[in-house]
This record gives sequence, structure tokens and C-alpha cells, in this order.
Amino acid sequence: MISLQKVPDDVQREELPTDVLIVGGGPAGLACAYHLAHLVQRQNLGEINIMLIEKGPSLGPHGISGCIMNPRALQELIPHYEEEGCPIEAKVQKDILYYLTEKGKIPFPFLPSPLKNHDLPVISLGKFVQWLSEKTEAKGVQIFSGFPGVEVLTEGQQVIGVRTGDKGLGKTGEKKANYEPGILLKAKVTVLAEGPRGTLTKQLIEKFRLDEGCNPQVYATGVKELWEIPEGRVPRGLVYDTMGYPLPHETYGGGFIYTLNNNRIALGLITGLDYKDPLTNPHLNFQRFKEHPFVAPLLKDGKCLSYGAKAIPEGGYFAIPKYYMGGCLLIGDSAGFLNAMALKGVHLAIKSGMLAAEAIVQALQKMDFSEASLKTFKDLVEKSWIKEELWKVRNGHQGFEKGLFPGLFHAGLQMTTGGRGVKNRYTATAGHQHMKTLKEYYGDQKTPEDLPETKFDGTLTFDRMTDVYMSGTTHEEDQPPHLLISDTHICNTRCREEYGNPCQHFCPTQVYEMVEKGEGKQLQLNPSNCVHCKTCDIMDPYQIITWVPPEGGGGPNYNCL
Repeated sequence: MISLQKVPDDVQREELPTDVLIVGGGPAGLACAYHLAHLVQRQNLGEINIMLIEKGPSLGPHGISGCIMNPRALQELIPHYEEEGCPIEAKVQKDILYYLTEKGKIPFPFLPSPLKNHDLPVISLGKFVQWLSEKTEAKGVQIFSGFPGVEVLTEGQQVIGVRTGDKGLGKTGEKKANYEPGILLKAKVTVLAEGPRGTLTKQLIEKFRLDEGCNPQVYATGVKELWEIPEGRVPRGLVYDTMGYPLPHETYGGGFIYTLNNNRIALGLITGLDYKDPLTNPHLNFQRFKEHPFVAPLLKDGKCLSYGAKAIPEGGYFAIPKYYMGGCLLIGDSAGFLNAMALKGVHLAIKSGMLAAEAIVQALQKMDFSEASLKTFKDLVEKSWIKEELWKVRNGHQGFEKGLFPGLFHAGLQMTTGGRGVKNRYTATAGHQHMKTLKEYYGDQKTPEDLPETKFDGTLTFDRMTDVYMSGTTHEEDQPPHLLISDTHICNTRCREEYGNPCQHFCPTQVYEMVEKGEGKQLQLNPSNCVHCKTCDIMDPYQIITWVPPEGGGGPNYNCL
């Protein structure tokens, strides 16, 4: 079991029972809570207590990105969602796909079906979550923000609840005057909807080997900004997707730009976290993307409003772990329900939450919360359009393991064979295992010290500390670090020599720095810069970094992204 937080020995913890506990206030968790409350009321199940906890200070600030949403699941959850005030920024009117060279762009001759978005709504996820949380609370669900779940409570093979994090601990774990111990939340069913690389989900997968027989989950990191641009520059509802520059052909990923209301555009760059170059820097590549002759004119005389970063689970159907066990279900990004080819997961998060609610209702009717009973959730998923959609793209990301051009070949073949490609199941390797050492990748040609100094103009391009400010990130400074490194000696010696300390490059907000101390450079942590993207937890080549929730309420503020 991962040790998440140094717990004072003399703590007496309050126990709070509930029927159903949902951890995470994103689309998956809220849809589960909303639908469950609806079903309980419709089927007259009596007093069923439904509790949802969220690590953010409220519902919405940790929900990064505007996104293009497939409304299929929302239509099932709330049929008249537009009439009920769902905040829609725009609807897609036109899609364009370009391959970018260093100085130019080449239009694709056709638009692949996963990238066809005509008439789909564009939303701000933060605003959407706020709206859905209000609907959910109106259903009688108890929602508590500022309460991160830090430890799964188990009895044998059964999950019985979650311990929330202590508040008011100092940097070394000492109790301050405002100390409040975390609570033991006990539940008949616990639903984990933490998003990608969830802390509690990671505990369960490791302890109960829920990923046995699965492909390893692979991820990407999306780095994104929201801009206000001069009126009339681009029409509302226009969407650009790009491949190529600034990513090398061996690295999976690409850029996106879509237009919102009020003369705003959202743009970002996605970097697959199975790259080979140990000096890969997603933040720096995004700044280069903005400098491209196609992108820079769109932003000229504009103003950056916000910045953020997020990990994306892209392993597909064969990377989804066992998502049910005694007393517990995994939904949304926590389970890996995401269509990597279309880069859409909100609709799958909502639908998985709804199906989890239906399985829970059946368990409540029988008062049986065993693994055998909760397997109903898997049965429902396998019979739903979740399975149908994910099966058609089951080998999507894996097809790009050899690079962009082989990946395009595999993608085309998969689209004509219903997702099969050259074989029914492509294998995969964990992303961090793709990273080469400096010697393997560069020979004797380059070290981190050889990298040219990067200059940012503060208007179009920004350094990471400026972007941290624009993310609205705040943390209580005097608290235990929420980035746990099991052996910093490796960081200061082996990792520096073998990989050049890639954490100082792959982190999009400069949490990790190598500074001169004594006889050489040593790792310095800056946890207050963290935007909770979890790239470090995923991509560290030695897998010695564990991201855990900070004190409740800390983190980015993505309300306008």
C-alpha cells in the first residue's frame, strides 16, 4: 500500500457512515450521483444517503479545459440539457486538419471520422461541472469540497470507504494550531471518479492487481491556454487540429485550436507520454507551437487569460483495469474510459457514471455489495455503447508506438477493419519504459547543460512560472509535500547521469529543479507550483515519484478554461 500522508499517532478520527460514497466531482462522479439519486427516487428505495467529496475548493476549479463534447450521454442523463441552462460556449461549424512543418502547413485531403465534430457543443469543463453540481445537489446529494481522499479503507477483499486528508499539518508532519484530522468515511459502495492516475485508484490497482492481464495504461499530457483575441479574427465554432511540428515524428501527439464565444480561443498541445527523448519538454513545445507562422497570427494583439495542464489516459479498451470489486467501482478517467482517437472522454465519463448508478441500485435492492453483485457494472458496460465505441478504437494509441507515419498507416487500417488493424489486440509498453537514456538517444552529443537558453517574450510565449500564475494555482505553503520521492539519492546521482533529470523538463510548471548544493546539483521541490497534472507520477523513469493530494482546496483554478 502506498504511504500517502504521515499520520500523527495520537489521532482520534471521526467515523461518518453513508450508503454510497463518490470520490471526485468531475463529470463522471456527478453523473453517477445525479443518476443514482434520480433512480432511488423513481424506484422508491427510501432514505439512501449519497455523498460526494471533491479535493478542489469547490466544484469546477480543477476541471481543466474547454472541450468538444459528444452530447450523447448528457442527452440520456438530462434530456433537455440546453433548456435547463447547460453552459455551451459554441457549436462546431467547421473542422480543419493540418500537418505542420516548421514553417508551413499542409491540409489533410480528408478528415478522419474521429475528428468530425460538426454541430457538437464546445464547453468550459469548469462551468459545466458547476452547472451539473447544482443539478446534483438539487437531487439531495451531499457534496463536500476541499476533502481529498487519501487512503482506501479495506477489510479483506472488500472496500469499506475512504480516509480523507488531514488539514493543518506542517511541512514535517507536525500538527499546527488549526489541525483537523481527516475523517473515516464508511460506505456500502465507494465509487472512485478521481480522474486520470487517481491516487486511490492507483492504491487499489497495486494492492488487488486489478490490471493483471491488461495492457499498461499509457497517457498523454495536454498543455493549454485560453486567449482573448481581436474581434472578427476567426469565426465562432471553427476547430483546427494539427499533427507534426513541433513534435518529432517519433512522438505521439498534436495541437488543437477551437474558437469560443466572446472572441476567445482555446489552444493546446498534446504530448504522448511514451516519448523517447529524455529532454522532451511539453511546456516548451507548446510555446514553439504558438510561434508557428500559422498559429502566431491568430494570437497577435491578443491576451492570454489562463493556462493549465492535464494527463489524459489513452491506453484504450485493453488498458482498462478490472473496474469493479467488493464495495467499489471505478468510473470515468479513473478506469480509462476515453476515446483516444477522437480525444473525447466526457461523454464516456458521464455514461460510465450512469451505468455505475444502475449497478448500485441493483446492489441496494439486494443489499449485496460483494464483487459478484457489483459485477453487474461490467455487464452493463459491455452491453452499452461504451463498449461499442471503445472497441472500434481499441488499438488506436498502440498503433503509433513506432511513430507518426506508421501510426497513420495503422489508424487507416483500423478504421477500415472496425478497430482491428493488423491483429485484434496490439500490445503496448508502459510509457516511461520508452524513454531512452541520454547516451542511448544522443550519444555523446548532448546533456541538459548543452541546451540553449530559451527566451520568452512575455506576450506570445511565457516561462513556466508566468504560466503557473495564469493557472490560478495556490497551495498552503506550510504543509507536507504532496510529491513523494522514495529515494532522492537516485535523483541526484543515477538519474542525473543517465537521463539528465527529465522531471525538470516534463513537468509543465517547474515543480522540479536541479540546483547547485555542496559538491554538485541536487533536486529541489517546489510543490506550490503543481497544477495536479500527474505527469511526474507517470513519466519518471524510475517510478519513484508518487503524486498524492495536497491539503484540501489547494491547486489550480480552471473556472474559465
